[in-house]
Amino acid sequence: MSADSHPTLPPVRLHSDAELARDALGAPLFARAVRLARWAGPDTRVGVGGELATDQLPEAAAVLGLDAADADSGGYASQAWRVAVDTGLVDVSEPEDDGGEDDGGEGDEERFGTAAPGEDLALVTSGAPGDVLDLWLAALDTVLADAAVPDLDDLVDALDAGSEIDFDRLDWNPGREADFLDGVLANLYLLTVTEGGAADDPVPLPVLAASMVVPDGMGEPTDAVLEQVSDAMMRLDDQFRQLEPIGLVEFRPVDEELMAEADDPLEPETASAADDEDVSRYGMVRLTPLGLYGIRARMLEAGVDAPAVGELAEKGADALLDAVSFYSENAAQAEIEQWLAGRELPAAAAELLAAARGDDEGGPLRRLRCQQALAPAGPEAEPAVRSVLDDPELGGLARVWLAERGVSDVPAPDPEMVFWLTVDTIAAQLAADGETQELPLLMGSLTAHHAGFFEEVWRVEHPATAYVLEAMGRLHPDKKAAKEARKAAFKARSRRPA
Repeated sequence: MSADSHPTLPPVRLHSDAELARDALGAPLFARAVRLARWAGPDTRVGVGGELATDQLPEAAAVLGLDAADADSGGYASQAWRVAVDTGLVDVSEPEDDGGEDDGGEGDEERFGTAAPGEDLALVTSGAPGDVLDLWLAALDTVLADAAVPDLDDLVDALDAGSEIDFDRLDWNPGREADFLDGVLANLYLLTVTEGGAADDPVPLPVLAASMVVPDGMGEPTDAVLEQVSDAMMRLDDQFRQLEPIGLVEFRPVDEELMAEADDPLEPETASAADDEDVSRYGMVRLTPLGLYGIRARMLEAGVDAPAVGELAEKGADALLDAVSFYSENAAQAEIEQWLAGRELPAAAAELLAAARGDDEGGPLRRLRCQQALAPAGPEAEPAVRSVLDDPELGGLARVWLAERGVSDVPAPDPEMVFWLTVDTIAAQLAADGETQELPLLMGSLTAHHAGFFEEVWRVEHPATAYVLEAMGRLHPDKKAAKEARKAAFKARSRRPA
């Protein structure tokens, strides 16, 4: 398998659809949208865009249990109504044109449309979990679109003051703002799944902002870059405040006292130098399980390969080993366990061993993952393992598995099988983790007990022989052995056509 064909992201551990649907129904903004959809009726008046009439916002806020004294209650009700309309929880009809001409007289009255519960509202209580999640994803789209719109308070202040508005100075590009937010959420997703599928630790806002602003490979950020990071943090602080009510994230905003304490409190190097408690004052964010589901769904829709643990459970062993070859060891183990859970072990072991064969580039790593899959297996797998003792590619793996279980009648491998297994093992480790610090120790232990190892190993009929010997020439902890490995690699290259 070429590097271009493996997943671009580590697999994510998702909660079940039932658990995620419960989380969606419990998200404050979605729950408010449902309540307003149930409230909608013949007396509900809407404007030309489907928005609630202004004089109905206090009643809508009361339905939601919002404090009438709170100046923001109308805004919360309006947002929940918009989500209800956009998700199909509410159906609205536009104001009807009476066919008359508008003479602009004072007697003209503003016309309103009507609203009623939408057909999709029934899915909230009677639909499958997937139906609820589809509604929530539609609500998420609405909230993300709103979050990409900049704060227009300055614009309103300018209007109130009678000043002219410099739209060029606003420098707002809707597509660019949406792409920025998508990029932020993609980075947050990657930071989460890289830590095993569902990280528990929140990400400091300075780290997330820097991931979007600081160029790759930059050492010490310039003052101009630091200012951009600070600006990005403040944008994210506002955006995550909007995204938390839909259940996408858990968010601790930037401490307002912190902003008041210093002229420039948001520089990321200052935050990173502080202790954990101080860092949290700069803002902390974490994707919820529902958020992981939502961002992955959006990535899949955009054509991104974003695997999830468990999605290979119904596929064959060949698809399993090909996929998990590029997972981290923990993620691979989780996927393998789910694959084994629904199968009879004797048949599963035989299928895994058959899928592990092959002299292609991905073969060594498939065999490593096969060995990992069989490691916890008990006596039920022994017949399948014994059946490959004479297999030139799997015989060494089988002997290791049986020896680890104390089986006494395991036939000794011939030297050719020992050398082949050594090459295969090192090739697999190189493919899995690259040139790690542990690899020289593995090389030393595999060659220490074989006198004349490099005089024989270059003859091994393994497609990775020369590649492995070249790596041993660079990494072997014994300088004499490393030199012998380089000579052996030259011989191996010479005997094979380019």
